[in-house]
Amino acid sequence: MNKTTLRALIDTAHSAGRRSLNAPEAQLLCDAYGIPTPKQALAKTPAEAVKIASRLRFPVVLKIVSDDILHKTEAGGVIVSLESAADVRRAFARLVKNAKGYNKNASIQGVQIQQMLKGGQEVMVGAVTDPSFGKMIAFGLGGVLVEVMKDITFRMTPVSKKDAMSMLDSIGAAEVLRGVRGRKGVDRAALADIISKVSKLVNDFPEIHEVDLNPVFATEKGARAVDVRMVLGDKPQARQHYSQSEILGAMQRIMNPRSVAVIGASAEDGKIGNSVMKNLINGGYQGAIYPIHPKAAEILGRKAYPSVLNVGEDVDVAVFAIPAKFCAAAMEEVGQKKIPGAVMIPSGFAEIGEQALQDELVGVAQRHNVRVMGPNIYGFYYTPQNLCATFCTPYDVKGKVALSSQSGGVGMSIIGFSRTTRMGVSAIVGLGNKSDLDEDDLLTYFEQDDNTQVIAMHCEDLKDGRSFAEVASRVSKKKPIVMLKAGRTALGARAAVSHTGALAGNDKIYDDVLRQCGVIRAKSLNDLLQFARGLQVLPTPKGENIVIITGAGGSGVLLSDACVDNDLSLMKMPPDLDAAFRKF
Repeated sequence: MNKTTLRALIDTAHSAGRRSLNAPEAQLLCDAYGIPTPKQALAKTPAEAVKIASRLRFPVVLKIVSDDILHKTEAGGVIVSLESAADVRRAFARLVKNAKGYNKNASIQGVQIQQMLKGGQEVMVGAVTDPSFGKMIAFGLGGVLVEVMKDITFRMTPVSKKDAMSMLDSIGAAEVLRGVRGRKGVDRAALADIISKVSKLVNDFPEIHEVDLNPVFATEKGARAVDVRMVLGDKPQARQHYSQSEILGAMQRIMNPRSVAVIGASAEDGKIGNSVMKNLINGGYQGAIYPIHPKAAEILGRKAYPSVLNVGEDVDVAVFAIPAKFCAAAMEEVGQKKIPGAVMIPSGFAEIGEQALQDELVGVAQRHNVRVMGPNIYGFYYTPQNLCATFCTPYDVKGKVALSSQSGGVGMSIIGFSRTTRMGVSAIVGLGNKSDLDEDDLLTYFEQDDNTQVIAMHCEDLKDGRSFAEVASRVSKKKPIVMLKAGRTALGARAAVSHTGALAGNDKIYDDVLRQCGVIRAKSLNDLLQFARGLQVLPTPKGENIVIITGAGGSGVLLSDACVDNDLSLMKMPPDLDAAFRKF
């Protein structure tokens, strides 16, 4: 069956407002992509069911087919181990009765008669559409175990055969698949083949939001998907992407500006516009500073202008310190002035439900090719330029760590820790609502920044997880990246939904993707900061073997536990080192 026919099948279901494909439709897709399933057919009547069951040979399984029933088991819509024609007739009638009892308005297309498989290891292969990472392929133990044990791993599509084989080794029960206690291992190549074919299916048809092959019975001779569920949704919206050169062009001028305009500059103590002006001046920034105020002639000894359009020189970045409702109009002037970057300190946008106001602001910026940091941020520091474009007090301890945070509160903690420990930094950046600039833009800049050696990031969501993964995979080979992903627990994820308009993704997906990208994951803010502090001064380990040298046994036990928790290997004391210590 060609893609045009399959496209028509999916479009018909989608246009009818259906949320899923029924069993015969899903079977057509499996057949088209070579995903092996048991022999099966659709019966409209009990007599037809008996005829099909006899042809397939007993025992068989019967499953209700209804566009209105997605979860067949919950509706009592599956009956297994039917050994005779009489069993099939009774089961057919029972399934129809159960379906009507579950949903009296359900439209029943018939009953699926399926060859019953015996034996084999139950696993599951699936696909989900993640808000950040898009199409993800899942693999784990099947049946009820996938929900109870949660032993599952994810990969972004497309998934190659090599990637698929790595998935088999990434679950906790990997040894079960290889064979334990005399039990033969499963056909790993057959499982990898199913995984890669599901990946191709969902890539070819993005309207398929979820695929659930559960269980898949795997034996030493092959693997077949016993139950197939496919859930439909809308095509994901295309995201705006910038090339690496475009990102660097804007970020170079934002982080290394020759001039800064402060929109909403003020001579009044306590005003954010006053704090930003003082920090730029007192922080030692040597570039031009242009206060923008509709009435003032001078602010803190600097000539003031009613608009950025009145500034005669070029401006590289505009720092906004005005109420949210005035920002779109001011952004229009910034765009007309051809200022490449805007630092949006004001709150009052998507984080409080004002998504339309934020969209208006970003729309104006994109029309004029202005890159936006924020809104709802504390600003940023870049110490090589003595640049303190923030309402926080200046920071002057220079070092090689670049830090960023999505949360203003976390940002304050990062700044406080850095001050207390005198940790040298190259940059501290607030991202806030991430209406435009986000983590992958920062990674692209810090990758080539000679002043940055380590990159440490706090985030609640990744706006474009695929773009981040692509950039992080490249950058992590050159510089360590540490990430603290908030919303790690179910309760934390719910809290993240209400904070800065973020949607916290599935934590297991984040965990797997970050590991694949070479990103070091911190489990707490203290871990993030201590990792950042240590990585810039400690030499890179040459392997994973650890020797613990301690003057207290209790400390040695705790360190041993930490090694196991982090998949590090404890080795015996090398003879020469042992002799040296004994001599000492």
